[in-house]
Amino acid sequence: MEGTRGTMAVDWEERIDVRRLREERKERALERMRAAGLGSMLLVDDPNIRYVTGLAMTGGSGADHYSLLLEDGSVVHWDTADHASNQRFNCPWLTDVRYACPGLGNVPRASGSDSARRFLLDKMAETVVDALDEYGLKGEPMGIDVGNAGLAGAFDRRGIDVRREECSAAMEDARKVKTRDEIECLRTVAAICEAGFQAIKEGAKPGMRESEVWGEATRELWRHGAMVQGGYLTSGPNTWPKHQANTTDRLIRPGDLVYADFYNIGYLGYRSCYYRTFSVGEPTEAQAAAYETARDNLYAVLERIEPGATTDEIAAAFPDREGEHMDWYGADEHWEMTTNHWAHGLGLQLYEVPLVWRGISPDHPIEIEEGMTMAVETQEPADRQGVRVEEMVVVRENGVEILSQWPVEEITVIDR
Repeated sequence: MEGTRGTMAVDWEERIDVRRLREERKERALERMRAAGLGSMLLVDDPNIRYVTGLAMTGGSGADHYSLLLEDGSVVHWDTADHASNQRFNCPWLTDVRYACPGLGNVPRASGSDSARRFLLDKMAETVVDALDEYGLKGEPMGIDVGNAGLAGAFDRRGIDVRREECSAAMEDARKVKTRDEIECLRTVAAICEAGFQAIKEGAKPGMRESEVWGEATRELWRHGAMVQGGYLTSGPNTWPKHQANTTDRLIRPGDLVYADFYNIGYLGYRSCYYRTFSVGEPTEAQAAAYETARDNLYAVLERIEPGATTDEIAAAFPDREGEHMDWYGADEHWEMTTNHWAHGLGLQLYEVPLVWRGISPDHPIEIEEGMTMAVETQEPADRQGVRVEEMVVVRENGVEILSQWPVEEITVIDR
């Protein structure tokens, strides 16, 4: 598939094949699980559950639900009563859906009782061990993707060989290279973000609050079927350094820089991270120069990304200490640097493998693989304001394909 097809299902052309998406993801997880010598993996982290089951979880680790992937490819899924009943009716690819005991979820946290928490952990472990016994896997090592000591103890008391590191590594390895449908999900969410950028360009004007403009942009995202779980818009002095309150009630004024970060905007669970900068009226020379620097810095990094390159080699293209403006932040060490000159993987979470950053990559490099997807971002100050720019990319055979398509050559001008 090439280009964005649309967000609806049709029978007259091939688009994202959600059945293939689910099946290929589960198969990748299954292959890594078997290679790790595990008979099963208990998944509590929401993105991992979605990766294997296709269930649209909240995106964090609610732990009121959990899934058990078995070596024969079967999945046992537990959820709260209303959700489980719904899944039995609407998710025919899941053949074993059970009622969960939320041993790690909101219920034990809210109970206020240590004895209740211990009871629920034991019941949660019991439900899983019963399923392992039913499927003949009680004696095989079981991976788990959370490091809860209480839950691990509950399994240990029941004689289960729990493997945390092997499970985390297996799921990380499965998810770091994306399938064709995963890439199309990211391409689609990038297109949806561009609808939001267009709403900003058309709607922003002096006298409007940042929050009003952001509201119009997010309305456009929701209209296209996105799940909005992050993002912000800032203007003027709030653009440098990045404002801790994110979008505020500040009135936009002529001469302002405005930037929007559409991060954690989801399409079928796949998350965006996509910056663009706008100027209210023509930018000043300093603003245009800062933007040119930020853009050139970003594309210098993109030129180094290809299969076989290592993250230390790529990180060297990001600005050095002086270019990071470490004196502005009062930073002394590379690990203290801003995290707005870096690249991070994208997928069912905002931050996935790989991470490319001067703070860690020089001493802890990993190799880039074809099919990895990531966001690459840079920033630069100008007249007590700042510019940011970011691209979403997928690693191809000879470099990167840029999934984000909003014009990047110059700051987008908002007429006033």
